[in-house]
Amino acid sequence: MADHSQHNHAHHTHTIPDTKSRAFVVAIFLNSAFVAVEFFYGWVANSTALMADASHNLSDILGLVIAWLALVLARKTPDERYTYGLHSSSILAALANAMFILVTSGAIAWESASRFFEPHQIEGSTVTLVAAAGIVINSFSAWLFVKGSKEDLNIRGAYIHMASDAAVSLGVVISSLLMIQTQWSWIDPATSLLIVVVIVWGTWGLLKESIQLALNAVPSSISFAAIQNHLLELPGVASVHHLHVWGISTTESALSVHLVMPNGYPGDDVMESFSASLQEKFKIRHCTLQFELGKNTHACVL
Repeated sequence: MADHSQHNHAHHTHTIPDTKSRAFVVAIFLNSAFVAVEFFYGWVANSTALMADASHNLSDILGLVIAWLALVLARKTPDERYTYGLHSSSILAALANAMFILVTSGAIAWESASRFFEPHQIEGSTVTLVAAAGIVINSFSAWLFVKGSKEDLNIRGAYIHMASDAAVSLGVVISSLLMIQTQWSWIDPATSLLIVVVIVWGTWGLLKESIQLALNAVPSSISFAAIQNHLLELPGVASVHHLHVWGISTTESALSVHLVMPNGYPGDDVMESFSASLQEKFKIRHCTLQFELGKNTHACVL
C-alpha cells in the first residue's frame, strides 16, 4: 500500500518590481490626457474614426487601471483565507480587460456601420494631426511594457493595447489623408471597422489565455508532457501520477504530483534538488511533491 506521509512543499515569493507600477502611472497619465484631446477634436472634426480610436483608448485606460490594481493586490500577504494571497487577481484583470475591449469594439462597429448610410463631412487635417500625436503617445506607452510583456500575461495585455493603438492611429492618419485627396466620406467609417478588426484580432489571444488560466489550465508557456518526462528522469522515480499544473497568477505557476520511489524516500537534499530543477527548467515556484513506495503504482495523468 502506498505511503502518502512524505511531502515536500517549495514556495518562493515573487516580488513585483516598482518599475512596473511606474510604467502604469506614466501610461495612464499620458493616455488620459490624449483621450480628452482626441474626443474633443473628433467631435469638432465630426470624425467617427477619431472618436472610435478615442473610445478604444478610454477602454485601454480602464484596462490599465485594472491591470495596475491587480499588481497592487498581488502584493497582499497570504492569510488563512487567501493562502496564495491575491496573485490570481492578475488573471481576473486580464480576463476583464479582454472582455471589456470586445464589448467596446462591438459598440464602435455598430456606430461605424450606421455612418455608411448617414455620411458626415469630416475635417481631414484635424484628424491627421490628432491621430499623429496618438502614434507618438501610444508607441511610447507600448515601449514601457515591452520588457514585462514577455513573462506576464497581465502586462502583455497592456502592451498589446498600446501597440495596437499606435497601429490604429497610423491607420487613421492614412485614411484622413486619403479623404483630403478624394473627398470620399465612406473612408472614415471603413477605417473605424478596420480598427475594430485590429482590436479584436489583438485581443482574442489575451481573452483565450486568460480564460484558460481562470479555469486552472496549464499555462501556455509550460509543456505538460515535458514536465512529466522530466519527473520520470529524476533519480529514483519509477512513475508519476496525479500530476497537476496550474497558474496562480499571470506570472506564477504551481505544481502537485505523486512520485513513486520504490527504493525508499529521498533525503531533504534530494527533495530540494527536485524542486529546484522544476523552478529552473519550468519556472514553477510553488511545488508540492508527494512520495510513495508502492512498486505496482502506474503513472496516471489527470
